[in-house]
Amino acid sequence: MFEFNRSDLSWHEFERRLSDRPEPDKPPNANGGDSPAWSRKRVPYEPPAALLEPSVKARRISTTPYAELHCHSNFSFLDGASHPEELVEEAVRLGLDALALTDHDGMYGVVRFAEAAAAHGLPTVFGTELSLGLSAPQNGFADPEGDHLLVLARDATGYGRLCRAVSEAQLAGREKGRPVYQRSRLAELHDGHWAVLTGCRKGTVPAALAARGPAAAARELADLVGWFGRENVFVELWDHGLPLDSARNDALVALADRAGVEVVATNNVHYATQARRPLADAMAAVRARRSLDEMDGWLPPAPAAHLRNGDEQAWFFRRYPGVVERAAALGLSCAFDLRLVAPKLPPYPTDSPTQSEMAFLRQITWEGAMRRYGPPESERVPGAYKQLAYELDMIEQL
Repeated sequence: MFEFNRSDLSWHEFERRLSDRPEPDKPPNANGGDSPAWSRKRVPYEPPAALLEPSVKARRISTTPYAELHCHSNFSFLDGASHPEELVEEAVRLGLDALALTDHDGMYGVVRFAEAAAAHGLPTVFGTELSLGLSAPQNGFADPEGDHLLVLARDATGYGRLCRAVSEAQLAGREKGRPVYQRSRLAELHDGHWAVLTGCRKGTVPAALAARGPAAAARELADLVGWFGRENVFVELWDHGLPLDSARNDALVALADRAGVEVVATNNVHYATQARRPLADAMAAVRARRSLDEMDGWLPPAPAAHLRNGDEQAWFFRRYPGVVERAAALGLSCAFDLRLVAPKLPPYPTDSPTQSEMAFLRQITWEGAMRRYGPPESERVPGAYKQLAYELDMIEQL
């Protein structure tokens, strides 16, 4: 019998031996963790060779400038159905001018998104779709409650402020999946560094239009203008081919005209291509804890929430000249390199001018370890100093 508390075996290996299973072949990049399958470290992004062909890179399959400003990846858990890299690759194939990543209540996918986009030279826009007015986490609901507010960072300062807004809301919610936002705090943080879109059907303006009519929607739009400034608010149109899409867009354009705010087109994207639609439906059912049959009336009737090029969008929005091109202009004005966000921290004060920060960290770590664990030759927690040395080496390498 193993004395497991004194063993160097991982739980994964311990279970394998007890189950009398043969040792599996170790796949590439496996780190031997305790997960049911081999865990892996994510390798650097490598662009598909087909997208790097000179003929592809020089090709533009759309004559209309367009940037997708409302796009969810699978970091919108159980909502988006494509990896950030997939979205980037399809945007490159379509010849988009820029692409925004706007996952729900966080910036979880931006590193992978930015890394892939940089490999292709695709301008990147960073944003998030805020969930307002949640009373509880929304898993288990076919149609989750709450209003949505789509926010794009105009620059690195706006990115930092948006991250702060989301972090404060997640902490205020006190439970996972229920951020609590205060509009006054959002208005205070934005300070001209955000572009605010009225969003999808759950945005405050479209939702009010559908439920209470144009007058209520006008009041909601006026509230957004009051909170964020007329020049920072944009009425968003989308068209998934549903019977009421054109009527809704007509009403939104009229509201924008009366309020004096600009209008942009998006496609409220939840997957890169139409082929991802079945996965999106399955994830919606899992999120709602219902079967696909039970979800039938709640799911969109067509696979329309995919990336489109500018010409396709121009055809869908031919009744509203300029809204597609304005989306491109707004996207390019908000695009920046994520590396600009990295803080330029001042040197940390050490005990002497010749001592490096890493040497100082090691010094104070050992001092703290002596107090907590005793001297290395008689440590109170076996293996403590070995683990500390490993962690400090990793910090220095990274």
